[in-house]
This record gives sequence, structure tokens and C-alpha cells, in this order.
Amino acid sequence: MDRIRIIGGRPLHGQIAVSGSKNAALPLMTAALLTDETVKLSNLPHLADIATLANVLSHHGVELHMNGETGDGGAGRVLELRAGRIENARASYDLVRKMRASVLVLGPLLARQGHAEVSLPGGCAIGTRPVDLHLRGLEALGARIDLADGYIKASAPGGLKGGEVVFPTVSVGATENLLMAATLAEGETRLVNAAREPEVSDLAECLVAMGADIHGIGGDTLTIRGVGRLHGTDYAVIPDRIETGTYAMAAAITDGEIELLGARSAHLRAALAKLDEAGVKVVESNRGLTVSRKNGPLTGTDVETDPYPGFPTDLQAQFTALMTTARGESRICETIFENRFMHIPELHRMGASIAIDGRTAVVRGQSALRGAPVMASDLRASASLVIAGLAAEGETVVNRVYHLDRGYERLEEKLCGCGAGIERIRGD
Repeated sequence: MDRIRIIGGRPLHGQIAVSGSKNAALPLMTAALLTDETVKLSNLPHLADIATLANVLSHHGVELHMNGETGDGGAGRVLELRAGRIENARASYDLVRKMRASVLVLGPLLARQGHAEVSLPGGCAIGTRPVDLHLRGLEALGARIDLADGYIKASAPGGLKGGEVVFPTVSVGATENLLMAATLAEGETRLVNAAREPEVSDLAECLVAMGADIHGIGGDTLTIRGVGRLHGTDYAVIPDRIETGTYAMAAAITDGEIELLGARSAHLRAALAKLDEAGVKVVESNRGLTVSRKNGPLTGTDVETDPYPGFPTDLQAQFTALMTTARGESRICETIFENRFMHIPELHRMGASIAIDGRTAVVRGQSALRGAPVMASDLRASASLVIAGLAAEGETVVNRVYHLDRGYERLEEKLCGCGAGIERIRGD
């Protein structure tokens, strides 16, 4: 099993090209199930999760063709997907277990085929993320749902019908699944308390480019008028805002300066505001964002995660790592997932002073962290340990880095290019 070895204490300087967003690319790939024409996605990141979903879609009969690469070192791949004929509306456990986003095939398959059978999904162990909101929403559109033997069995023999879905809590995945399903439903659908994340808006814009009739994009109420069919399109995946935030924090914790090419500040307002409070300088240009410290040590800053446009839960672990070397105390409140502090015991191994009180982590900044062997528990926890290792004295070895490969393209290569002492140690 691969590991990442880091020799810390080196300020990072240079440029990093931000990859296409994993969380945007995955639903865009499943949207190809809604049409028998070709959907061409550019700026696609080269990640394990992309490969996993490509395998799932291939099982359903989608023809996939990688048109090569644009940019340097494998960034910005172009993928063509054509679901000319759905050969199989069943997504088995062996296909779905590796990644939770695989459940996003449910809405498109049901809308186009009138039936679907999808295994209950897997993914990172960061807490319970039930799919009940997906299922209730589909039932509101006329689907019949049965759960049996670990599978979701959905049917709508007469086709889906428009209706109103009021989400009791904000759910990105449920919003995306219902949004796709509603594009081919008969009549009008309203999604109330819909997720507003940029990745949801990106999906909506792509569906519009495919011929969907969607209003309210970017807001918390989406109105979809079903159409008879969708067509193909060429569409570019947005830059990854979580990768942007992660590398911004890497620059800040090492007292370096990194230009993040292609980054969009509009997708990270809450996170950038907190970085500003902590003493991080972010300068925007037509090339992206340049990140450095303002003056001297970082300052302890409180954060509470919230659905977009609030502070992203996917940056909580990284911000916690950043605060371990900040002056004073920080309180990090996690409101989205109940089990997203698994990185904290590993940060303790590096000398961090963090106390957990329910869903709040109280961080008391230290003058320095110490390198240590640590174990990654999930995707974003992995990134937080890398950030801590970049600032720590001595050697840090991050184990179980397959999590990182699910969401960060060429991470060690990008950081090495900015002067980090980082390398991948290949496993047996």
C-alpha cells in the first residue's frame, strides 16, 4: 500500500494549476445516462473516483472514450460518454461499494428506463449519509421504491411525473439526483431547500446545455419543466474549489506563496473570509489566486461548517490542521457530519493540542508540529495530515493514501513543484 513521505519546514513557492472539480465531474458523468447522444466533458480530473464511476457507467452500456489530455502532466482530460442504449439498469454492490457518488445513477436510470436497481452505496467513513432524501424525492415524482437485500429497487412504469420536493435538510446528492430525474419527468417539478453548491449549479448548467428547462439556478428553489428528450453537449468541468482551499492552506501553514492557476474566488467566499481573519492574504487576478501570509504568525480563528455558501465541511480538516500552528485558540464546529474529526488523533501524534467537545474541536496553536507516522481515515483527513506534515519538523509518513488518490490529482507532484520535500513510497 502506498505511503507519502514528507520532510517538513520548507516554505512553498510557485504555481499550481487547479484541476477540474471531482464533485462536479461525477454528477456530470452520470448525466450522460439521460441522452442517447454524446456528452463531451473537458477539464476532467484524473482520479480514482472518476475511474470507478466510469466503470459503473460502462456496466450500464455507456461507451466511454478518452480523447487524450490537455494541459501539463495529465490535467484537464477530455472524456466522451455515449449512452446510446442502456444495457443494464442494475448497479451491483461490487461496482457501487467503493464510492458513494455511484448512487447518482439512480435518478437518470429511472427517468430514462422507468426502472433501476442500485446497491446502497459506500464511500468515506465520515458519518451516516442516508439516501432517504433521494428516495423520498423520487417517490414524490411517482416512483415506487423498495429496499431489499441491500439494494434500492425503483420503478416508474408510466414515467416520472412532476411534483414538489421539499428537502428537510440540504443535501447535495439528493438535489443532484432529483434534478436529473426531473429533466425527463412529465410536467413541472419544484425542488425546495435545494443545495446551492457550485457543483449543483454546474450540473444544472450542463443539463440546460443538453436541452433541459431549469430555472432558479444558484438559488435554493429549482424549477424544472420536463422535456421529451435531452441531447448531447460539450461541457467544461469547473475548477475544484476544495483543491483550491487545500493548497491555499498549504501555502499559509508553510509561510510560503503559491499562485493557484484557474482558481475562482466566487466559489470560496466563506473560506477565503476565514483565511483573511487568520492572517492569510489572497490576491485575485485574471489567472487565479495568489496566497501568502499577511505578516507574521497566523491567528486563531473560529469556524463553523455550513451548507454553501457557508464554510465547506470538505475544508474543515484542512483548516483544523492550519490552526494547529496559529497563535491563540480556535474553535472548529462541524455541523454537517457527525464523525468528521478522525484526523484529530493523528494530529495529536504530531504534537497538536486539540480537545473535542461534541461536534466542536478546540485547537490551541503550537509553535511547531513534529513529524510522525500517521494514518489517513478519509479523503479530506488525508489532506489535513499532508498540510500538517508540510509544516512539521522532521519526517511525516502518511499511510493509507489511497484516500488522497480519490480526490487530489498528482498531489505530491504539484507540491514538489513548489519546493515541498514530498515523495510517494510505492507499496508492495
